[in-house]
Amino acid sequence: MRRQLFALTFVALPLAVALGAAQRPTADLKVPTTPGAARSKIRTTEVVPAFRPGLDAQASASAASGVEPGAMDHRTDPCTDFYQFACGGWIAKNPLPADRRSWGRFQEVQDRNFTILRRILEAPGAGGDRKKAADYYAACMDEPRIESNGLAFVGPDLATIDALTNPDDLPVLLAHLHAYGVPAFFRFSSRTDLRDATREMADVDQAALGLPDRDYYLKTDARSVELRGKYMAHVERLSGLAGAPPDTAAADAKAVMEIETALANAALDRVKRRDPAMTEHPMTLTDLQAITPNFGWRKYAAAAEAPRFQAVNVAVPDYLKALDQLIAATSVGDLKAYLRWQLLHASADLLPRAFADADFDFFSRTLAGQQDRPPRWRQCVTETDARLGEALGKAFVEEAFAPQAKADMLQMVQDIKGAMRQDIDAAPWMSGGTKKAAMAKLNALVDRIGYPDTWRDYAGIRVTRDDALGNRQRAMAFEHARSLQKIGQPVDRGEWSMTPPTVNAYYSPDRNNINFPAGILQPPFYRAGRDAAVNYGAAGAVIGHELTHGFDDQGRRFDGQGNLRDWWTPEDARAFDERASCIADQYSSYAVAGDTTINGRLTLGENTADNGGLRLALMAYLAGPGAKLRDRRDKVGGFSPEQRVFLGWAQVWCENTRPEAERLKAATNPHSSNRYRVNGSISNMPEFQKAFSCKGGAPMVRANACRVW
Repeated sequence: MRRQLFALTFVALPLAVALGAAQRPTADLKVPTTPGAARSKIRTTEVVPAFRPGLDAQASASAASGVEPGAMDHRTDPCTDFYQFACGGWIAKNPLPADRRSWGRFQEVQDRNFTILRRILEAPGAGGDRKKAADYYAACMDEPRIESNGLAFVGPDLATIDALTNPDDLPVLLAHLHAYGVPAFFRFSSRTDLRDATREMADVDQAALGLPDRDYYLKTDARSVELRGKYMAHVERLSGLAGAPPDTAAADAKAVMEIETALANAALDRVKRRDPAMTEHPMTLTDLQAITPNFGWRKYAAAAEAPRFQAVNVAVPDYLKALDQLIAATSVGDLKAYLRWQLLHASADLLPRAFADADFDFFSRTLAGQQDRPPRWRQCVTETDARLGEALGKAFVEEAFAPQAKADMLQMVQDIKGAMRQDIDAAPWMSGGTKKAAMAKLNALVDRIGYPDTWRDYAGIRVTRDDALGNRQRAMAFEHARSLQKIGQPVDRGEWSMTPPTVNAYYSPDRNNINFPAGILQPPFYRAGRDAAVNYGAAGAVIGHELTHGFDDQGRRFDGQGNLRDWWTPEDARAFDERASCIADQYSSYAVAGDTTINGRLTLGENTADNGGLRLALMAYLAGPGAKLRDRRDKVGGFSPEQRVFLGWAQVWCENTRPEAERLKAATNPHSSNRYRVNGSISNMPEFQKAFSCKGGAPMVRANACRVW
């Protein structure tokens, strides 16, 4: 199922599969980052006493406030580099583990959540879907069984691929592979009809490529050329492990690279895909067949067991036209080499150790700099959450999500919605008509906290304790069939796109709702009874981030019912674009890993949400809990209420990352480096300058501050 979601972060682990990250454009909160982010020059000789509270007498008070003094670098002037000031101590005390590409506060929380999930999965006596999850986990953990199974569970599919002699049989074969989650050539699923957001429709889209992005195939710089060579060597290695003679394995790798390069040339790039109109092309099934005469769509749909349909959204028509020509011009032998690779690539982590090691060596060590594989239990918890997330999530909620957290979040949501109403009403660049439409959308927005009202039923999945890869294939076939059966049906607005233990949050424009899983409502994001300023700076800014997504450069194109509809006057749209361009240009000036710049257009929505979310959180705090203080000059742990809001925001982003992972993120991820998620946002806020008494011209005070919301 491909839906647009905007999330706080993008999780790099296989957990992202549960979020539909590859198939469902979203606005989410976070993304995996990496180390070596370029830092502003830090003054260490001048210390501002007001920002270096006496740690002996005030540490306990500061800890009680929620600000973490031990995470800070008190030698750094906050007006020079606020990220270093807020996080320098944490960064120094938390070196990057060898089994991580990044290690930060999100991973801290996820590890705590995973420890709970592991205990749940390993506890005896579970029944129902919880037992099914435990059996799934046990099969994943049984490495000796996986080793002894060898290629038994991909052997029949490899044989089916090898038996292909006529390209006319390709639609049936692809339908079979797609059901197992093998992303060969294209994706077929359901999605919301953006012209009538109450209904689901069929959807065809370009496929994920083996390398992380189309540009990896097309760029001619030395690093890109080297990576392509290593990728071909990896494809050749897996082909050889599956039994191909050396000459055949080398020919297979060459065929895979040629096919994927052709697909990359035809694919729509990430920045263009940010415009929802660019992937909205409804047509009849007859029209789709006319533009792709060499591929039998009715044969494919029948083999996929999709409901009968006449209308289909073709996300990227030019891609499918190029794919059709590619299929016609490519030998059957090369098509089979590509399909074998796709199957092995999708299965490698649950195949014998030689396959899993090869997969890790290229995709984690080479591309992201990760040195060691994670412990098996963590991989299997991640895998179980991805496939049976609500069975596992129900038990997690019972153990780790207190009613007080839900009540506090609901109150913060209402406060921040109030701040958004105030912000819209005060915007000098919006006309009255556009403001009225924006208010209508905001009033229609639905907020959901913690977990779904109705839990998913996994009775249709057969799980055994001796078949890890078969369990995954059956779970993915179940989810694929569930998605296809939605075609032509009403949209289920109660469905969640993240599992309850997930450390993330998201906004869904076609549903117009904001969603906060129980997994993120943990320290340092939220703690019951903690100083409200820190809770608003951390969890409140998360709420504001997702709320702002409804009005960023993508979200603003949808109305309150989730329809893709232009409700802006031309003048107001131009005014919005001018402000958004300021944000895009600002973040495009930031460098990471010493030699790579952030793509300000790719990260525009998330940067807009960070800037707007933090401002809304501060506004909501000052109008709510902050307004009840007898004297806002009073400090806790040496920090004023406003300062604690900013520190609450900054300290959830403390992170160490590898330079390879930072480059990978810059190339593929819609979120900026954590350093600039902090410094980029606060440098646009005069409220920060005032709170920390920063002088004009300080690095954290932008001369030409950007603001959309």
